[in-house]
Amino acid sequence: MGDASGPVVVDLDPSIDEIDAPPADVPPKASRARRGRRRPVEYAFRAIAVAYVFFLVVWPVGLVGVKTFSKGLKPVGDALTDPQVVHAFRLTLLVAVLSVVINTVFGVGISILLVRYRFPGRRVLSALIDLPLSVSPVVVGLALVLVYGGRGNWFGPSLERAGIQVIFATPGIVLATIFVSLPLVVRELVPVLEEIGTEQEQAARSLGASAWQSFWRITFPAIRWATVYGVVLSLARSLGEFGAVKIVSGNFVNQTQTVTLVVEQKYQEFQQQTAYITSFFLAAVSVLCLVIVSVLRPKGEQ
Repeated sequence: MGDASGPVVVDLDPSIDEIDAPPADVPPKASRARRGRRRPVEYAFRAIAVAYVFFLVVWPVGLVGVKTFSKGLKPVGDALTDPQVVHAFRLTLLVAVLSVVINTVFGVGISILLVRYRFPGRRVLSALIDLPLSVSPVVVGLALVLVYGGRGNWFGPSLERAGIQVIFATPGIVLATIFVSLPLVVRELVPVLEEIGTEQEQAARSLGASAWQSFWRITFPAIRWATVYGVVLSLARSLGEFGAVKIVSGNFVNQTQTVTLVVEQKYQEFQQQTAYITSFFLAAVSVLCLVIVSVLRPKGEQ
């Protein structure tokens, strides 16, 4: 006669409690004592991390905020209505928006190219994308001047003869800002694209979907929050760029002066209150963008 006991079910997926449970030969009291000894070490590491962030970030930025409002609201209003500051904010916003739009479009395209395709020079392209993170922005600005400057031997003289001035004008500032913020969107998207794989895209194409339909209905919904976060990081980086912009802009008042350059000039001219106020609101915009994204970002989204 056959065995009537039925098939034997083996649980190959132990629960979390079973994984975290101490070995059978370890008494519960010993396990609790070991966890109790680890807690002071964990608390110490947490305290060190909090203190590090506080003294490096929170305290200096907080002091700028204190200096901003130390003399009341009237200096704040006067600084924010200063024509030089107003023009600098407008130019900075224009440059940041253009840079973010261009970096987002090319960032999404380059990310898909790096993840979905294999071609000669792929690793070189990936390394070049990280170049702005390792090169000083001042070097970037100098390189742009050599290539696009009117006194150079490359594109600058030809562009100026055609009536297009890049260096010491808004296009040069946009180029410098694009360069320094280029990797941020790409490095947010590449891990997400690698994680989602290509199965759904291949299924959509097998059903007759075009490349655009596959991207818009399958790929983009999966990477939308990574794209948003990359855009916010790129925006914050664009708003605060200083070194490369100073080289390519010429720092002309009410012409090519961004907010960061205004802060430097006001501080050097002993107008510290205006410098504090301008820098505070510039930093506040970047922090506000990060806070909004963190609040709106659904839990579990990439």
